[in-house]
Amino acid sequence: MIKRKLDIIVIGGGAAGLAAAIAAKESGVNSVLVLERNPELGGILPQCIHTGFGLHYFKENLTGPEYISRFISRVHDLEIEYKVETMVLELSPRREVWAVNQHDGLLNLKADAIVLAMGCRERSRGALCIPGTRPAGIFTAGTAQRLMDIEGFLPGRKVLILGSGDVGLIMARRFAMEGAEVMGVVEVAPYPGGLDRNLQCLRDFGIPLYLRHAATFIHGSDRVEAVTISRLDESGKPIAGEEKTIECDTLILSVGLIPENELSKGAGIQLDPNTGGPVVDENMETSIEGVFACGNVVHVHDLVDHVTQSGEVAGKNAAKKVLGELPPLERRIHLRPEGNIRYVVPQIISGERPLTLFSRVKKPASNAKIIVGEKISIHKRIVKPPELVTIKLTSELLKKLNPEKKELTVTMEE
Repeated sequence: MIKRKLDIIVIGGGAAGLAAAIAAKESGVNSVLVLERNPELGGILPQCIHTGFGLHYFKENLTGPEYISRFISRVHDLEIEYKVETMVLELSPRREVWAVNQHDGLLNLKADAIVLAMGCRERSRGALCIPGTRPAGIFTAGTAQRLMDIEGFLPGRKVLILGSGDVGLIMARRFAMEGAEVMGVVEVAPYPGGLDRNLQCLRDFGIPLYLRHAATFIHGSDRVEAVTISRLDESGKPIAGEEKTIECDTLILSVGLIPENELSKGAGIQLDPNTGGPVVDENMETSIEGVFACGNVVHVHDLVDHVTQSGEVAGKNAAKKVLGELPPLERRIHLRPEGNIRYVVPQIISGERPLTLFSRVKKPASNAKIIVGEKISIHKRIVKPPELVTIKLTSELLKKLNPEKKELTVTMEE
């Protein structure tokens, strides 16, 4: 067993983790170690060969590999240590990490600060409970993407996609470009789940979108043969007689992402039931002192640019913690979402420094007014569930907060 003491350990080598490690090292911390379970750094981005990355961060239109390669190069330039094919087994409240890999065996690592950047995982068929047989030909969108873009293998020729989130829409286009017949995209909500720019993927190839529909039966023995979809009523229940059976040999599941927080739970970190990720303050510090979190492990972002910025905030503040330069929050104001606001991050602010809150709404709205507390109101022309809502709290706006308040609601009026 190898025992080591470090300044900062970053768990996860995707966009958030690498941004955090770079920010920490550039802030003057000596020893930073990145632990990544995959064979290479980069997280999910090496398999995202489509463009659309970096429009905000780099002001360029990059592919996933192009975007993440810039951070990997910076990791090498700064001589930041990393270990790939390394599985973190346990995180303790004392900032102690147990991990294992083939080269080192068992690792027992202790750090002055830890940054959680484990990302998120896809919901599988088991989470959906779709009736029917259990044939081959059912893949999550991410698995299908890796098979096509990394392994060079086309998973199917006649494809139905469940879920109209960004990955589902992009995969519809990807299958069509490879010559597969995309039979449609099925969405339980009455509106698409992805960004407007990705809906063009369906328009370009004439792929039908079935809104307010759900898969209600999977047919096939050895391989998927067809899927029955049903129209849903206002309460989300299938309407009798409104079924449609679509022949296909492949079913792609793009039905939501879940922050990877088994390590967080094991360490006793407080989780937000609305996001599935850790409760963080404006420094991105969790309920355990010295443990920070960033990226999709906190909440699922819409753009990798936002993931990167989250990682930079966590990395800089983790470095300040190690160097003794991070003062505790003198006030801790808890933010509570209400009404059409599904969640807000960070959940704890001081009310003393300008910052940006990130939020999601439950349903689309126009001419919306987001209200923080009683006196802060911010107008948004259009808000949609797929797009993060940014709420910029300037110094002038923060002056309106009641200094006696320990909890503020974040709600919305139309």
